[in-house]
Amino acid sequence: MNAPIIDPLQGDFPEVIEEYLEHGVMKCIAFNRRGTLLAAGCSDGCCIIWDFETRGIAKELRDKDCGAAITSICWSKYGHRILVSAADKSLMLWDVLSGEKITRVTLQQTPLQARLNPGSTAPSLCLACPLSSAPMIVDLNTGSTTMLPVFFPDMGNGVAPSSRNKFSDGNTSFTPTAACFNKYGDLVYVGNSKGEILLIDHKRIQVCAMVPISGGAVIKNMVFSRNGQYLLTNSNDRTIRIYENLLPLKDGVKALDDLNKNIDEVDGVEKIKAVGSKCLALFREFQDSITKMHWKAPCFSGDGEWVIGGSASKGEHKIYIWDRAGHLVKILEGPKEALIDLAWHPVHPIVVSVSLTGLVYIWAKDYTENWSAFAPDFKELEENEEYVEREDEFDLMPETEKVKESDINEDEEVDIVTVEKDTFSDSDMSQEELCFLPAIPCPDVREQQDKCVGSSSKLIDSNHSESPLSEEAGLNGKATNNAASPLEEDTGGTRLKRKRKPSEKGLELQAEKRLEEYKGTGE
Repeated sequence: MNAPIIDPLQGDFPEVIEEYLEHGVMKCIAFNRRGTLLAAGCSDGCCIIWDFETRGIAKELRDKDCGAAITSICWSKYGHRILVSAADKSLMLWDVLSGEKITRVTLQQTPLQARLNPGSTAPSLCLACPLSSAPMIVDLNTGSTTMLPVFFPDMGNGVAPSSRNKFSDGNTSFTPTAACFNKYGDLVYVGNSKGEILLIDHKRIQVCAMVPISGGAVIKNMVFSRNGQYLLTNSNDRTIRIYENLLPLKDGVKALDDLNKNIDEVDGVEKIKAVGSKCLALFREFQDSITKMHWKAPCFSGDGEWVIGGSASKGEHKIYIWDRAGHLVKILEGPKEALIDLAWHPVHPIVVSVSLTGLVYIWAKDYTENWSAFAPDFKELEENEEYVEREDEFDLMPETEKVKESDINEDEEVDIVTVEKDTFSDSDMSQEELCFLPAIPCPDVREQQDKCVGSSSKLIDSNHSESPLSEEAGLNGKATNNAASPLEEDTGGTRLKRKRKPSEKGLELQAEKRLEEYKGTGE
């Protein structure tokens, strides 16, 4: 579709179901960084990678030791690796290009979500959020785990307790329900059941700041926008909140240390709250004021201009789309199937959703072509109007054209060397990005080869036998015997060569030549 003929006022968000993908029972989905590949985790433990351009399966990752359902999928920064968490308490790291398993780690609890460190091109650390315990940093090389603190106790010195310590009251009410890395992976943002967002330096295992959420509701989901400027949270109070990130994208830990030094508050909770107020600022809140529904898998669009959330109600497949200003712009209604996962394409206005039945629906924009956009001066008419020509319309150089002459310096050199900045690029370009997987042709089966050779020999025999084509050649006489069959046997014995059919002029010349030869023999 050509971009110039698209109405720019239609909005860059999807509207209708364009297609659906089907392969087993899929549970979760994730795009790579450029949206060229889509990974889907299935209930039988396999991971399917779809080529999103052709909508065909490019790779299937299957571990014979894992037959449990996949709970989450995460791509590495440049798409060379995929981290998969499963219901059998395992984490598996795969090499995408070769399709081989790099490592497998078994945890104490079932990981509901696992995320690779986005600050590394070949990450060995991941963040796992188990079912009923605190989030942990997992070293995929050694299999060691480090528990992260889930709340900040008022100890007077501002230091978080060691990860080895149990909760003070032995209760699991402070167990977090969501966690995510920031853009460059030096900080972990943890949302707990008290309605607090903790900013944790995962290398020192220390809580650096805390941001309380109004109402103190349990935080269920947390996700950053692609550019790292906004943080989205989904809480049990049925509200989606967007926070603006006030910290620099790089060296966030250093910026937090400087804030802690400059703030002269009393040590403890008050100080980390004061630091938190300078880290995150509430930007917008989204909720359905009528139905007060819970939300499922909310996320940002690729450019961060739109926010989507799926309805958590059973038996309906609804997707709500808001702009970042907080206005509800569209409600997408799908089939009568519950929605379990959502993903927005990183580049295009496309949303992919997973239903409870295991189908993946692709929502795209219903484009309306505006052909008048081809000519800037063209004006659409609702009804016929009498045209009055201008006085200078047929002059060699109309006055209007003289006015339109621009002041562009034609002698100025055009820069054809400088490359425009890629929205996905950053300073670390040492590793080539994996955007597509090579097509692997299916090997030929011996039985199919024998069948093809047999059918070819039958076709050759039929050309020499009394086929309808050969009978017709006999009726037409000697003139058509030279081109009796359009198929001839090649010297290879199994190849078939199509003979060129002579034109009408050629047939006339052949007939005249044979007539002259016949008259010559008659004399």
